[in-house]
Amino acid sequence: MSMHETPVVIAARRTPIGTRGRALAHLRVEQLAAPVLLAALDDAAIATGAPVEVADVVLGNCMGPGGNPGRVAALAAGLDPVIPGGTVDRQCGSGLAAILDAAAAIRAGDSATRLAGGVESASTAPVRSIDGVAYERAPFAPEGFPDPDMVQAAEDLAAHDGIPRSRLDAHAARSHERARAALAAGRFADELVPLAGLGHDDAIGGAQRVLTRLPALFPGGALTAGTSTRIGDGAAAVVVAQAGVAPGLALRAGAIVGCDPALPGIGAAPAILSALERAGATEREIAAFELVEAFASQSIAVLDRIGVPEDDPRVCADGGALALGHPWGATGAVAVVRLFSRLVRGDAPAGTLGVAAASVGGGLGVAAVFEVVR
Repeated sequence: MSMHETPVVIAARRTPIGTRGRALAHLRVEQLAAPVLLAALDDAAIATGAPVEVADVVLGNCMGPGGNPGRVAALAAGLDPVIPGGTVDRQCGSGLAAILDAAAAIRAGDSATRLAGGVESASTAPVRSIDGVAYERAPFAPEGFPDPDMVQAAEDLAAHDGIPRSRLDAHAARSHERARAALAAGRFADELVPLAGLGHDDAIGGAQRVLTRLPALFPGGALTAGTSTRIGDGAAAVVVAQAGVAPGLALRAGAIVGCDPALPGIGAAPAILSALERAGATEREIAAFELVEAFASQSIAVLDRIGVPEDDPRVCADGGALALGHPWGATGAVAVVRLFSRLVRGDAPAGTLGVAAASVGGGLGVAAVFEVVR
């Protein structure tokens, strides 16, 4: 692969994440996605010094409404109808997987620039039914395989790994503390596209004194509502171009792996290790980790498996999904936007490495290693 065939994220934007049923609840997926697509394109034009033409829009989405949200969002953004648009479903790894899919075309020699990311409107997701009977979610695995609900899976993982509630509470409190500090310092400002009067992620709060008082979700269990993320509405988008077009985050390596569907929360760990191996790097060389913190037990279990302390300042330095919220199909792309802010907007030197990763229902892990290029 030549240098020009290296995919580089040259712009990255996201909406604030609105908790399901709150400020963004009236917006459909295309209404969430279109503004960030346009904002990312505007940023890319500034970075390159000229308008950017894109060949495709690839968005992750989990829960509907169907109709190819990538295409619908592209049209809603006013992009040329000749730009096709597509949608990826790897559940809560969808946004990151969509970015890897867009980058794969450039790795294969296609020089065309692409928009990629994810979007989810949990508030407007359609009710699904079989024979007139509604169900909350489709199966993550077929009959004969474990198929736990993600909340139950997170509780099971805490029990499997022997993670006490005290560690879970401390991890969630740390995520909120870091997010509050980042919000106060304005570190989210340049990545956000305010919508419907919402200018910041509305789930940020969670002091430890409150978290420790919350009841367990299961009798005798460790997990609480405070150590579980809030489901949200939101979108994130990046512009992926060939190397040499503008500074940004070059994709060194990506990995998508499977794991035991009974313990889906560990999926990010083998994905990170695989991506690091492909990139020829070790965890010690990584300056910034952005994990999708769907549950505190999940984050801790992944960090334990890759040999990174749970309080390491490199991990979700401005708070993760436990504080910001979790719009399923978008959160993996939010992780890349956060890396872009921390490393590119944060003036990290060329060669600095970052990792984005997600564990996925059904037993999957998605991860990517990025390198700052100037």
